[in-house]
Amino acid sequence: MLLRRSRTLSWLTGIVLAGFFGTASALAAPPAPTPVAAQPMPSLAPMLQQVTPAVVNISSKTRVEVRDPYFDDPMVRQFFGLPATPRERVEQSLGSGVIVNAAKGYVLTNNHVVGGADDITVTLQDGRSFKAKLIGTDPDTDVAVVQIPADHLRALPLADSSKLRVGDYVAAVGDPFGLGQTVTAGIVSALGRSGLGDSRYQNFIQTDASINPGNSGGALVNLRGQLVGINTMIFSPSGGNVGIGFAIPSNLIGEVMKQLIAHGKVVRGNLGVQAQAITPRIARLLGLKDSDSKGVVVTRVATGSAAERAGLQTGDVLTTLNGKPLRSVQALRNGEGLLPLGSAVTLGVLRQGRLRQVHTILSAEKLASLDGGQLDPRLRGVRFRELSQDQRSQGIYGVAVSKVLPDSHAARAGLNRGDIVIGVGSQRITSLQMLRGLAGVRPRQLVLVVADANGSHYVLIN
Repeated sequence: MLLRRSRTLSWLTGIVLAGFFGTASALAAPPAPTPVAAQPMPSLAPMLQQVTPAVVNISSKTRVEVRDPYFDDPMVRQFFGLPATPRERVEQSLGSGVIVNAAKGYVLTNNHVVGGADDITVTLQDGRSFKAKLIGTDPDTDVAVVQIPADHLRALPLADSSKLRVGDYVAAVGDPFGLGQTVTAGIVSALGRSGLGDSRYQNFIQTDASINPGNSGGALVNLRGQLVGINTMIFSPSGGNVGIGFAIPSNLIGEVMKQLIAHGKVVRGNLGVQAQAITPRIARLLGLKDSDSKGVVVTRVATGSAAERAGLQTGDVLTTLNGKPLRSVQALRNGEGLLPLGSAVTLGVLRQGRLRQVHTILSAEKLASLDGGQLDPRLRGVRFRELSQDQRSQGIYGVAVSKVLPDSHAARAGLNRGDIVIGVGSQRITSLQMLRGLAGVRPRQLVLVVADANGSHYVLIN
């Protein structure tokens, strides 16, 4: 068989070669291609010339306490005569940002680039550097706004990200690895991604445009040079880019930015419900059919809340929010958290086998607060508040520190805004009412057990 194939191949080859040499005169050189020098080559360069001056490099420095599990104990420090002031180290961070208001010098970036920073420097494409003022941050969406005192700036207009389609071309501009401004291009790979990273409210654009460390806070633009998103993270098993990057859409950014510029923080609407996923056991208890088990079941309705005004009850199954299916508690939290305060909401509700729709308006969650000076003179300048419903739904307990004056005893002892007090001395604290019950009890040493992003530790206030 092999021999036969070889002979057949030789026979065919002979015919082809004979034909070729026999008609050499007929096979003249093909005509020269039409000159293309006068035709413009496809390029993103004209668009990027308008975009890149609006993308900046951001470097920040943050002083971080150096903690030691042994020497953090106030009794140990007192025994060895150690100062109450903890040691510090300086952490540096590099990222990117986008100028969105040239007249006022507003720059959008990620919260994880500048949040908590003591010193922020913005460097423009033309080489100018400015110390930036932090206007506000929103850890729940990982968005932040800083301001620079600069003129002759160029800003990017925000596009309507709701008009994005999978397959649309986009370009990512940022400063990866501190190499300098870099542009990568790709397409929109997916829309509405959630359940990623640490931000609480998520509606990410997924793209295969290369995003790397240092690109955080940079621009994702469409082919018109409009800002469609802020690059924020990548998915990577190895730490390098594998073509799965995520950006916060411009419509979400725009709503957050307005509140940060106006108030320095974001006030979100809240339905006022606690809910949980429907397990097979809960479905049996509620008498739900398999077809009715797609949703979340209401376990608590807060007094005076938007949910109470809508007539929701414990045991109701929420199936949709503004027409979008609710397949998890995260989807419910995402849905209400991404809507501006005062938004109209339509909920699909299954009650006693009957599906109905109810309407309500998102209102701000009202949280009780307490002036620390009413508890103990050493806590003057501190304000405590109840944890939000969202925090409680995550299993967090304690009382939040909502305000700490810089010159107060508590600030000097290391108490910070955002800390959560989970104990006073040996007394566990789970609510503001429990903390209020300690009024008048003034121990010689005031020791707070505090939880933060790094874990729990003691704060000794003299």
